[in-house]
Amino acid sequence: MFVDIAKIFIKAGDGGDGAVAFHREKYVASGGPDGGDGGRGGNIVFVADDNLSTLADFRYKRKYVAQKGENGRGGRCNGKKAEDLVIRVPRGTLIKEVNSGRILADISDKEPVIVAKGGKGGWGNTHFATPTRQTPRFSKPGQPGEEYEVQLELKLLADVGIVGFPNVGKSTLISVVSEAKPIIANYHFTTITPVLGVVRMGPESSFVMADIPGLIEGAGDGVGLGHQFLRHVERCRLLVHVVDVSGSEGRDPKEDFRIINDELKKFNPELAERPMIVAGNKCDLTEDEVVDDFRQFIEEQGYKFFPIMAAIAYDVKPLLQEIQEQLSKLPPITRYEAEPAPVLSEDEIGKQEVKVTNHGGVYFVEADWLLRVLRMIDFSDTDSLQYFQRVLISSGVIEALKNAGIQEGDTVSLYDFEFEFVE
Repeated sequence: MFVDIAKIFIKAGDGGDGAVAFHREKYVASGGPDGGDGGRGGNIVFVADDNLSTLADFRYKRKYVAQKGENGRGGRCNGKKAEDLVIRVPRGTLIKEVNSGRILADISDKEPVIVAKGGKGGWGNTHFATPTRQTPRFSKPGQPGEEYEVQLELKLLADVGIVGFPNVGKSTLISVVSEAKPIIANYHFTTITPVLGVVRMGPESSFVMADIPGLIEGAGDGVGLGHQFLRHVERCRLLVHVVDVSGSEGRDPKEDFRIINDELKKFNPELAERPMIVAGNKCDLTEDEVVDDFRQFIEEQGYKFFPIMAAIAYDVKPLLQEIQEQLSKLPPITRYEAEPAPVLSEDEIGKQEVKVTNHGGVYFVEADWLLRVLRMIDFSDTDSLQYFQRVLISSGVIEALKNAGIQEGDTVSLYDFEFEFVE
């Protein structure tokens, strides 16, 4: 079964905890703290795998959790960093956060992409030694790894998308111009999954063509498998609209052309603006006057028309040459950029749950939501710092610190960020 959408849960590994330890050695008095730091948790990494063509595997496994970093040890030994968890997906897979809909990654290139970062390891008690605090008996826990519920969407990477009604000859066309071998038969929806084929035009000259399974009226609204198939047209730089000019199934070719274009526009208005070439197939089954009338109808709308007989590859070469010429003038295949996490307003944050603990005059603040805010802050930017200060006030962090007995000049520790408390 062809599966091009899947929802999974991913969680990067938590950082290892820092160690509380003291140097113990014969003849060495007051060795001092020597607790090591925890190791970083494993990242969730996505990699494109050209041996995969569907997301079917994710129907059976829906939870992916990376390993936690190793805890620190005595002797200033830091914990070992956890291995990354690598998830392989078909090339062209888009990863979106389910709750917000924002794009986290587009797995279209060969480079691995980190989608969820592992938590940093906690500091050992070595970091907290000062002239007035020579034996700190506390350390920092590791930070939690990022976690998301994500939706995987497969959008095929093809230069050219062949669209049209069922049984108009799309599969036949791709089979005669490439090495692709789709199932071909004289009934609707013989092709039930998109088929990719590489069309070679000469030395170091080729393009990728996708046979998009037959669309029907209402596809743009999700009728049949419309959305499943239309999704793969979105990346294509050029569309080839195949029409049965003979009307061999009792349909009007002009009406077929209008319906498919309307469905493309309904699904994504940008598709209506995509460059398109029209191929009139099955010309041998009708009169020349019918073909000429349809040619005039197409050219009046600003499209180039090529009459073909796909079954015997008749006049297919001029069509391919026109495709190649148009592709040379078009921008590359669409790549989607990852979208940054939205900045929360103070009103959206409101009062949040905050845990404050005091260890030797250092006030540790812990809150999962605060960690997400910290990752968005640029501490070298004044506006970003002012936003962070407002968040601390509006969320109740400052109030919680005062309730815990903090005094001016005491140290506040927010994960891997520390500052001096000032009224």
